Amino acid sequence: MSFMTSPHFLRRALLADAIVSGATGLLMVAAAAPLAGLTGLPEALFRWAGASLLPFAALVAWLGTREKPARGAVLAVVVTNALWVVDSVLLLALGWFEPTALGYAFVAAQALAVALFAEAQALGLRRARAAA
Repeated sequence: MSFMTSPHFLRRALLADAIVSGATGLLMVAAAAPLAGLTGLPEALFRWAGASLLPFAALVAWLGTREKPARGAVLAVVVTNALWVVDSVLLLALGWFEPTALGYAFVAAQALAVALFAEAQALGLRRARAAA
């Protein structure tokens, strides 16, 4: 049985999201000033975005530890992740800030990672539904 067809795929996708979101949140809160200097993005943006990731990561971790995560709760995580990706694209596209090349790369890389988590979680939901 491959990793992608495992009955634990959804839980693993949730736990991976929780770990990465928590680590990113801690980094953004703890290193907001240096990140702002390197990326050309506002320090307050890093602090608020990082602070918002911490409770999100805790909730996603809790869901990932459930034997059968509630479908509605996982769907809410998928939608929240999708909104994060849209917001990231808008942040770069609307020209409100003038990020450095590293700033563009940082926002794009985290948006891609979040999009991959959302897709993995949606796939896990579909597979859990099919198995039920």
